[in-house]
This record gives sequence, structure tokens and C-alpha cells, in this order.
Amino acid sequence: MPALSSPPAPAPAPSVSTPADARRLAAGMIEVMSALLAIVEQETELVRAGKVREAMDLEPRKSEASRQYVQALTELGNSRDYLTRSTPELLTTLHRHHDTFRAMLQVNLTVLATAHAVSEGIVRGVSNEVQRRNLPQGYTAGGHRTAPTPRQAAPLSVSRVL
Repeated sequence: MPALSSPPAPAPAPSVSTPADARRLAAGMIEVMSALLAIVEQETELVRAGKVREAMDLEPRKSEASRQYVQALTELGNSRDYLTRSTPELLTTLHRHHDTFRAMLQVNLTVLATAHAVSEGIVRGVSNEVQRRNLPQGYTAGGHRTAPTPRQAAPLSVSRVL
């Protein structure tokens, strides 16, 4: 007996059917990208300044702006055929704005990755120092320092509450 499969989902109807709708959609997309970019730039500056707690406080606004961005991107994707046919210059403008947007997001991701790597390095350094101080210092028969075994190492616990 063949497996029953559900019918394919119908393609969403384009939300743009006039040049005025296309301009509204493009303006909304640029507005959403600008709002998200402002939050991301603020987050980048705070992280660069070492104000990670303040940067974390931006998360709700950033999440909401990201949700709006995805929604606008979906609407734009649903209307791509109409935009390509009737307003290609508008689509070109959106592509240019989006390229700038992506470049700024890349800067933000680089700053966040650097901050993550630095904080991870600090935690590992603290952990290694704590382990070194807590383990007995001894020498082997050959005169070399003993290395701790995995059983001797104690885990490090970090509280994220400041």
C-alpha cells in the first residue's frame, strides 16, 4: 500500500500588486533593516567598550527587530516576481541596502566572536590556575613534574549572576 502524503502547500499569494504596494514594501524593508542595524551598532559599541551586561539588555529589542526583519523578508520573497517585472530599480535599491546591512552584521558578529573568545580564554586560564593550585605538586622518578590525571581535575563552576 503506498504511503499517504499530504498535498503540497499552496504558494503564498504575493502581497504586492501595484507599484505603490512595491514602494510601501521597500520602504518598510529599509525601515526594518535600519532599526535592526541601529540596535546591532549599539550592541557592537557596548561590547567593544566591555559593557556586556548593557549589550545583553538590548536582546528583547533585537529579537523583536529580527522577527520584523524575517517577516519583511518573507513578504519580499513572496512578491519577488512582481518586483522583478514591474519595479526592478526598486529591487536593485533593496539589494544595495541589504549588502550594506550584511556588512554591518558581519562586523557585529566579528566583535561578538572576539568577545566570546576572550571571555572563554579568561575562564580557561582561571580554571587552569585553580587546578594547578589545588593539585599536589610532585616529580616523577625521572625528575619531571607530574601531570594531573583527569580524575584529579575538579570542574569549575561559574555564576552568571552579577
